[in-house]
Amino acid sequence: MQVHKVGVMLLGELIYKNIKVEWFGHSCFKILTKDKIIYFDPYILPRNLQKADIIFVTHAHYDHFAIENIRKLIKDDGVVVATNSCAPKLANLNQKIVGPNERFEINGIAVETVPAYNMNEDFHRKADGGVGYVIIIDGVKIYHAGDTDFVPEMRKLKNIDIALLPIGGTYTMDEREAAEAANVIKPRIVVPMHFNTFNEIKKDPKEFKKLVMKDIDVKVL
Repeated sequence: MQVHKVGVMLLGELIYKNIKVEWFGHSCFKILTKDKIIYFDPYILPRNLQKADIIFVTHAHYDHFAIENIRKLIKDDGVVVATNSCAPKLANLNQKIVGPNERFEINGIAVETVPAYNMNEDFHRKADGGVGYVIIIDGVKIYHAGDTDFVPEMRKLKNIDIALLPIGGTYTMDEREAAEAANVIKPRIVVPMHFNTFNEIKKDPKEFKKLVMKDIDVKVL
């Protein structure tokens, strides 16, 4: 795993089997396989701008649905998978509009959408239709939770290889709640995200790591 100073576009990466996962900060990840380039929530662009086969967007807030970045990143034949509230800005792009609790296949990748919402706050209401995504690519099962608390639907997740979970608090789970979620989901690897981008979500990921069960590999990128 390579780790770089905060402020550089690539903060860190991990390799699991034949998959490379790169984090650029906030909730923005790039997933690289031998023949696919996938992005999640590209609010922050990588310095090495590789065009995307698929971009997954969890909800319409500006720090997740950055439409100008999406237009720069997507290949001519690439697909943007996004929630209904994003649809008006996706004109002239190949798109698949999704809601919670859907299953489908896109470009040979199995996808499941998981509800993402706040339990006691109104930043992300369940009715808004925000999602997380479970994707299976080259036999690796990856869960990007989106902006969410530890919601009951997470308890149904099984056999997750890599879970990308927010820990920033205020708008999402904090480090304690995210650790509780990780301990229930039991992924092989968990990566904290959505922290330290803004003052409201300042967190120390080491505190998250302390609270996660020892048999789960915590990768702080």
